Amino acid sequence: MGKAALLVLILLAGWPALAVAEPAPAEAGFAELVQQLDADNFVQTGQAVERIARSGHPRAVEILETMLAGSLQTLRTDGRVVVVNQVGRDFEITDALSGEDLGTVGRRDLSRISINNALRTQIRAALARASLNDPDATIRLAAVRRLMASPDPENLTLLQEQLAQETEPRVLAAIEVAMALSRLDADEPAVRMAAIEHLTGNLQSQVRNRLRTISEDDPEAAVRDAAAEALASIQRRLEYYRLLENVFFGLSLGSVLLLAAIGLAITFGVMGVINMAHGELIMIGAYTTYMIQQLFPGAIEYSVLIAIPAAFVVAGLFGIAIERGVIRFLYGRPLETLLATFGISLILQQLARTTISAQNVPVISPSWMSGSWQINEALALTWNRLYILIFALLVFISLLLALKRTRLGLKMRAVTQNRNMARAMGVRTAWVDALTFGLGAGIAGVAGVALSQLTNVGPNLGQGYIIDSFLVVVFGGVGNLWGTLVGAFSLGVLNKFIEPWSGAVLAKILVLVFVILFIQRYPRGLFPQKGRAAGG
Repeated sequence: MGKAALLVLILLAGWPALAVAEPAPAEAGFAELVQQLDADNFVQTGQAVERIARSGHPRAVEILETMLAGSLQTLRTDGRVVVVNQVGRDFEITDALSGEDLGTVGRRDLSRISINNALRTQIRAALARASLNDPDATIRLAAVRRLMASPDPENLTLLQEQLAQETEPRVLAAIEVAMALSRLDADEPAVRMAAIEHLTGNLQSQVRNRLRTISEDDPEAAVRDAAAEALASIQRRLEYYRLLENVFFGLSLGSVLLLAAIGLAITFGVMGVINMAHGELIMIGAYTTYMIQQLFPGAIEYSVLIAIPAAFVVAGLFGIAIERGVIRFLYGRPLETLLATFGISLILQQLARTTISAQNVPVISPSWMSGSWQINEALALTWNRLYILIFALLVFISLLLALKRTRLGLKMRAVTQNRNMARAMGVRTAWVDALTFGLGAGIAGVAGVALSQLTNVGPNLGQGYIIDSFLVVVFGGVGNLWGTLVGAFSLGVLNKFIEPWSGAVLAKILVLVFVILFIQRYPRGLFPQKGRAAGG
């Protein structure tokens, strides 16, 4: 009895180990499948790919993706399949099955697993089939679109099975499109006609390509005509969305022009100062964004939000210093303010080169401003430009309210209309001038924060926007904020509609010619000032 009890205890103690070891044959079988990827011909390799995709193994998808990327190779010493990462002339390798780090080897220690275009297509289809049951709807949608590119009967069966259990509307719509594409190969003309009707209006490139082929090669004239009509309908929708895209990019350019010009509308339009250093005040705002990212490297996601008030204050202080040090001695002499501020612009550029860098510096965009809003297959709006468009409108509304509803705004308008009367009423005109110039400079700094998310930040950043800013202010009406808004968006949209057929440089020249001709006809711009402010 003692021996029997001891035997029972040994068996019970070994049971967990046996339970853990039970999947070993499955692991061994999967390891053998992975080893078969290094086959003598592509047919055998393709068979191994299909078996791996159907195995349900946790590493199956990862191994196939690695193979598709060309990073799967074998060691010449023992034939083990490894994942390769080239570092200089050497190669870091890890075991494809276990992920174990195997150190570094040379090129002669490795043998590449060959892959051709047909095998790449097969791997993509296998990956798509393996991803159809993923809990993430985005991954399932990408899988359906991969299968859409390979409409063979097996894939069609998988899509039909997925259609019965799918609940996400986007994935359901993609499956229906994929099945309609497969029905374009049906023998019955009525089935092909029904598929064409279902695909009418769809903007995906695969749909357009198949309809174009059907419209040219189908043996039935009625089917060819239906495909041509559907293709023409899709082309009309594409042109409509291209128009919307051009309008968006024009408004986006207009929002940049608005931010760059709205500060100039105050210093030039309200104060009569031709400030050639306005571009450098924009540059100061962009550099402020860069410095905040350098000071707080862990707060990249919030750096733009921190930089907006910081750039306003820094650029505003520079503006007040410029007004108190130079501009206040030159009021009423616009040509002399032009020369003086041109010299100041050169000084500020050199200051940036000396204190920060003569080269462009990197400003990182936060993740929430990266990427785009994909509305459909033909229209996508980039988040950074969309946010800047909204931001420009908010700055415009804030400035408008500040000028209309605050004591500073009231004093600014009083000094502009009748300086002597305002001084007689107790308004400290000298400080109003300084704060007005500082306000315009601060808004220029805010414009620099926005531009740092769109272009390179360097000492010459502002030079690309100073002429455009003056054009916007003059075209919209000197001293009129509403004119600045309409002028910025009008010139932005006009520029984007001219660019496709004239090129970027010629488009700017044509816009300049248009503004010159417009000013010849309407010297005071779109929204001329009225009353005392227009007297000059």
